[in-house]
Amino acid sequence: MLQSLTELMPGDFVPGHLFGMGAMVFVAALLQGIGGLGFAMVSAPLAVLFFPEMAPGPLLVLGAGLALLGLLRDFDAVDWPSVTTLMAGRAGGTLLAGATLAALPTNAFSIVFALLILAGVGLSFAGWKVRASHPNMAIAGLASGLMGTITSSGAPPFAIVMQYVPPRQMRATISCVFFAGAILSLLMLAYVDRFTLPQLWLGILLFPLMLGGFFVSGRFHRYFSPRGVRLLLLTMSGLGALGILARTLVQ
Repeated sequence: MLQSLTELMPGDFVPGHLFGMGAMVFVAALLQGIGGLGFAMVSAPLAVLFFPEMAPGPLLVLGAGLALLGLLRDFDAVDWPSVTTLMAGRAGGTLLAGATLAALPTNAFSIVFALLILAGVGLSFAGWKVRASHPNMAIAGLASGLMGTITSSGAPPFAIVMQYVPPRQMRATISCVFFAGAILSLLMLAYVDRFTLPQLWLGILLFPLMLGGFFVSGRFHRYFSPRGVRLLLLTMSGLGALGILARTLVQ
């Protein structure tokens, strides 16, 4: 394991680098535990700027584990028909992302998606209401599959389409989709040689920090009203989209 991580880490790796990754994972897991999503919105842009070895594979490993914890915590609140619709879209988006990664540069796609998310967030703050209908959820799932596989941040489309769903139902449903979707994305990345064993080990190494953030969140999420959760989701979606733009410019 240590030899594999040595291959992945930068040549000037120091313990402080690992500490920075752990702190980022803890805070991102805390936010997702409160709002139902947000892990990749926070961690993906920071990872590209400061910890490029973490994106997208190790973040998806951590995101899968975190989503499973959220699903187990609120399992009885899962809206299974919505899960089916969201996953159908997510699976299609993942397949499309695999073809994109194998054949085309992805910067243009990332920019377009980030701008669309920013537009959706702006319209939502202005009073635009997106119904959590099955057609809208299918479109959100497709966009999430594309964004999640290419950038490791597939949450913003879900945040927009499910912003008016009761918080506990929203957390449970999205956690279910995130868990299955992250597994699909990892399999696709492995298929196109974008996910390696050292990346898997790095994700596993940071699991304790992810667990810590999730369990601390249990003390806070009950204090957020539906309106507070909605504002948190939209704010994180906007910041995540800005982070994707920054990520693309850096690359």
